Amino acid sequence: MSKEQKEMSFLNHLEILRWTLVRSFGAVFFFGIIAFIGKDFIFNDIILAPKESSFVTYRFLCYVSNLFGTEGLCIDEIPFIVQSRTMAGQFSAHIWTSFTFGFIMAFPYIIWEVWRFLKPALYETEKESAKSFILVTSFLFFVGILFGYYVITPLSINFLGNYTVADQIKNNFDLSSYTSLIKASCISAGFIFELPIIIYFLTKLGLVTPQFLKKYRKYALVLVLILAALITPPDIISQVIVAIPMIILYELSIEISTIIIKKKEKEIAKEKLEALVK
Repeated sequence: MSKEQKEMSFLNHLEILRWTLVRSFGAVFFFGIIAFIGKDFIFNDIILAPKESSFVTYRFLCYVSNLFGTEGLCIDEIPFIVQSRTMAGQFSAHIWTSFTFGFIMAFPYIIWEVWRFLKPALYETEKESAKSFILVTSFLFFVGILFGYYVITPLSINFLGNYTVADQIKNNFDLSSYTSLIKASCISAGFIFELPIIIYFLTKLGLVTPQFLKKYRKYALVLVLILAALITPPDIISQVIVAIPMIILYELSIEISTIIIKKKEKEIAKEKLEALVK
């Protein structure tokens, strides 16, 4: 291939990447507009719901607490108000929250666009598993989002909303701070739940093996606990609740890596056998 052809190929790839990004942003913008229009539902029924003691997570914790004959986990009140202290505070929160919802809803399409961009470099067998890849990746992301919303967010809001250093200081949180907590909790959990997919590709590339993951399991456990401590309130119950699914994801990643390695070994053995026959 000549230098000119290589440059054209590189420019073609850049052009394809540009349109991939444009279409992905277009999908985010489209769903963002829908979220923007549905302001009342987004804010009243989703964003502000975890600050109410009637939120489903709090009711579930109280139900579990009652099963053990105690009301230790029951929440009667979360004593704080959400306020906007800047002229453009509510409008800015509306815009960025709509954009976040747009990204979440457009995620499967974005993954599909990424697959389309990578498709020419894939083998036929890999192209056939594209649908499964898109479904599994999207499923894990949405499960992570739900985990962030129904577990991490209410635990954080309850702890921080009730935490005081002095009786004279009242908790009145700014709207941007409140929405940032929810967005960070949900989006970070969504990407954390993509760990099995990340391990899948790292194993395919030969950068990770099951033996490596098992060898450093105890270090991964420490890392999980640190990560759980960073994204949850500093109480042991919240950290354990968050750490458990992360540990399960790590163990699942080991199994996925094992399956990929065994499949590779079978393919290599098959190729050697065919070479001997020839």
